[in-house]
Amino acid sequence: MASGLFALLDDVAGIAKIAAASVDDVAGAAGKAGSKAIGVVVDDTAVTPGYAMGFTPDRELPIVAKIAVGSLRNKMIFLLPGALLLSALAPWAVTPILMCGGAYLCFEASEKIIEALNPHGDHDPTDDLALSAKDLEAQKVGGAIRTDLILSAEIMAIALSEVADRPLAIQAAALAAVGVLITVLVYGVVAFIVKMDDIGLHMAERKAALTRAIGRGLVKGMPGVMNALTYVGTAAMLWVGGGILVHGLDHFGVSAVEHGVEAIGHAAATVPGVGAATGWAAMAAAYGVFGLAVGSVLALIVHLIPKRAKSA
Repeated sequence: MASGLFALLDDVAGIAKIAAASVDDVAGAAGKAGSKAIGVVVDDTAVTPGYAMGFTPDRELPIVAKIAVGSLRNKMIFLLPGALLLSALAPWAVTPILMCGGAYLCFEASEKIIEALNPHGDHDPTDDLALSAKDLEAQKVGGAIRTDLILSAEIMAIALSEVADRPLAIQAAALAAVGVLITVLVYGVVAFIVKMDDIGLHMAERKAALTRAIGRGLVKGMPGVMNALTYVGTAAMLWVGGGILVHGLDHFGVSAVEHGVEAIGHAAATVPGVGAATGWAAMAAAYGVFGLAVGSVLALIVHLIPKRAKSA
């Protein structure tokens, strides 16, 4: 009996060691995959706060929560199974799908720029006023979740490329871990950003002079920060979308654009002392310019088609 018990304990210990090793494998794979996707995470964080602007303070966190839930649903229900299926059954389709997503990001960012430069265009700001608060919130949340879908797809694709040589179970667990952790990180930061003015108001009511001064500074500065994030988010969409398209073209043998971007980056990297930063910034700007060109063409096509249909 005792020997049977010891044998059972040995089996349990062996299973525990295997499980621990699997956890280590998943953690290592998730960490490696997540680190490669950090650039897109920054873009996602910059883009999202703009969707919570213009609402009463009591609706800001619920809106961020709705977007976060939608983001997690995107990753867990659609993107994770889709990435694994595509990797296993049709790996050739991953790049074209990502390029379609990149083109959408470029289109959406370019359309925002065109509307800002041409306020008398097709979009009438009074259309938003005609919507009820509930409808406007649903519209904003829906737009944020659609944009997040593209950014999340890029995150999951980058993560998948880092664990593609691992067993399927490790791939799935690593992608799930990356999806959950990045969602918590991004929307935790977004929630903090959109409530920063309320934190400032609370600090401005404290007794300590320094605390009050910091609080007043936050209250005065947050509108400018939120406005700046809108520009950063638009630029990030062009950078990420343009980068996806350039890398995709290179994958299909059209390498001239990629080589041109790399040449720009290498030239900018020669600045003494800050070469790494200037090289990265130059490449990001080049991707953004390419994304703006593609997005502008797409926006022009999308807006011309309805006009031609009406005239016909």
